[in-house]
Amino acid sequence: MNKSAWILGSLIAIAPAAVFADEQLSDDVARDYDSHLAELFEHFHRNPELSLVEHATAARMADELRNAGFEVTEGVGGTGVVAMLENGEGPLVMMRADMDGLPVEEQSGLPYSSTATQIDPITGDLVLTMHACGHDVHITSLVGTARQMAARQGEWAGTLMLIVQPAEERGLGALAMLNDGLWQRFGKPDFALGFHVAADVVAGKINLISGPTYAGVDTVDIVVHGIGSHGASPHQGKDPIVLGSQIVLALQTLVSRELSPRESGVVTVGSFHSGTKHNIISDQATLQLTVRNTNLDTRELLINGIHRIAENMGRVAGLPDELLPEVFVRDERTPPGFNDPVLSERLGKAWTDDLGSDAVVNQPPTGMGGEDFANFPMDPDVVGVYWGIGGTPAADFAAAAAGGPAIPSHHSPLFKISPEPSVTAGVESTVIALFELMGR
Repeated sequence: MNKSAWILGSLIAIAPAAVFADEQLSDDVARDYDSHLAELFEHFHRNPELSLVEHATAARMADELRNAGFEVTEGVGGTGVVAMLENGEGPLVMMRADMDGLPVEEQSGLPYSSTATQIDPITGDLVLTMHACGHDVHITSLVGTARQMAARQGEWAGTLMLIVQPAEERGLGALAMLNDGLWQRFGKPDFALGFHVAADVVAGKINLISGPTYAGVDTVDIVVHGIGSHGASPHQGKDPIVLGSQIVLALQTLVSRELSPRESGVVTVGSFHSGTKHNIISDQATLQLTVRNTNLDTRELLINGIHRIAENMGRVAGLPDELLPEVFVRDERTPPGFNDPVLSERLGKAWTDDLGSDAVVNQPPTGMGGEDFANFPMDPDVVGVYWGIGGTPAADFAAAAAGGPAIPSHHSPLFKISPEPSVTAGVESTVIALFELMGR
């Protein structure tokens, strides 16, 4: 018995092919969740790995996808995995899932909470790690999708490319895979798909937004130079902490006074480090910024403004030119996300036709979150849609509205997702989308 036939037998009962997608898909995915995916999700949740060092996660994903019948290549763009399944003439469709966790100590209270530790490749410190953004849902659903698509090869035609991507949390993974020849080695897809589980959407719902979606993100460092002195004699030095504080406050005018009120932008200083002791004026301070935009014109305004403010506040402080603050725009960045309107409408109709009119919602983002998936459909030949999958039960929203516990946000140590409706909705929505694009 070949591998696809074995998977078919393990997932579904024999039934007419024409009814698999519509009448049996939910039952098949539910059975696979109970027999395989639930345990797999808990494994990933207990064993998160940080960006760029997702070695065990990548190896497990490669094994899972290989066992599903895909041709698997490891080590693409670092720890990335590419799984291919050719199934006759038809479009090449890419489905991506990110796999990295975060340096967060889990406090969710879940019975399968992570207690894993790892050396942070940025700081070199040993840190507790957590899947505080739901990437464990994404990779578990990708395995479920692979198993369903391999079991139904008689119902679709084309080539399916499954991407297991590293380092989304640092905005590096998508570009690393592309720079490692992703399109050249495996083919440029006609369609690029992906989804993100969402704590602020009811579990199991598909959240589809046409047009602009996620914000563009830049990671910016400012090095503020000073002249060190005794804390009792500040007049003998130039205090980088005072200057850094003035820069922090001045940066807030970029959005409030230079960006049009009808445009969106964020400049957040997330880290400010300087000094070693109470009575020593340091000779350097460092600021770490996240800068968000919805279009490239806004990005240019904000980045140019950061350079101008930092340098000229240094001049205000009386620093010589060789000690003016330095601004470094790092490689950790993502472009703004955009869902193709035609493809969005097409997939939205497929989902409502198969799952019902209440399965799809249109819940706009409330913040300026970024997603490096946007790098894939930046190519004009690649049409992309990135949707949301609700992860929080409706009862939790009702309890919060009644004064109960608030819904924990992504990246919170309290973050938790209801896995069964999230994973199964992720698999179902993906399989339906793939059938819409590749169905015979």
